[in-house]
Amino acid sequence: MRFTLPTASLWVQTFRVDTQQLAQFLRVRREALSPADVGLTAAGRRRTPGLRREEVAALADVSTDYYTRLEQQRATATPSEPVLRALTRALRLSLDERDHLYRLAGLNVPDSRRGDRHVAPALLTVLDRLYDVPAQVMTDLGDTLAQNHLARAVFGDLTGLSGPGASVIYRWFTDPAARHGTPVEDHAEESRALVADLRSAVTRRDDEPARRLVEQLGTASPEFAALWELHDVAVLRCRRKRILHPEVGLLELDCQSTLDEDRTQVLALFSPIPATPTAERLTLLSLTSTPRP
Repeated sequence: MRFTLPTASLWVQTFRVDTQQLAQFLRVRREALSPADVGLTAAGRRRTPGLRREEVAALADVSTDYYTRLEQQRATATPSEPVLRALTRALRLSLDERDHLYRLAGLNVPDSRRGDRHVAPALLTVLDRLYDVPAQVMTDLGDTLAQNHLARAVFGDLTGLSGPGASVIYRWFTDPAARHGTPVEDHAEESRALVADLRSAVTRRDDEPARRLVEQLGTASPEFAALWELHDVAVLRCRRKRILHPEVGLLELDCQSTLDEDRTQVLALFSPIPATPTAERLTLLSLTSTPRP
């Protein structure tokens, strides 16, 4: 008897869409969260436990009608991968819960070897509770995964970028506009700090995304290539950073960075330096900029 091996495409695991289980899972996870769990203020009495559907929809940046149809099994199309990623964060799903959600929707779970962008619920919980300082979750290769309101007001919304340009390191060395918010006299120090931190991440990760980023930067930027040859290594745990904001002027910040357990994501906090006008300028930004969920 002869056996014929299946083609490679047949080894890709696929899942049947289970609209009933998907709807029930979304409802149960929504009801398990309180407004405080996601950084919202509870307004008025609530007849049912957990978040309201419109709150989850706002957090995921989808319409309330669409989210309601998902919970009521009336959606005409299954959620796309970007929608599932947004729902994962809105509902503060763990990695196992995220994978379960993808399977219920009939999609393969994201491959961590290809740049998994799942943000740990613990990091999102901390982010939700930070109102008066800019804070954001980033990968150790410089991609911004989540930001609070003040971080978006200071740095702009960086979470929707893709490709090499998603990395703040890549943008710094390849896009002159990326340096407009940093005083010229700080450019050289910023360049060396970013390269030293990236070298630490590349060695720690030892994976294809990290090596590919270095190759792309080495090709695109002679400045990066020269600094890379210096072999500086330093994790950016604590440093001072100055930002030239177009609306409120100079912001002088203490940047504290904490790596998560698997050391691939960073929670970065930007606190105003005492005896500077930065705190007042951040307050002004928080009042005048438009918040997003």
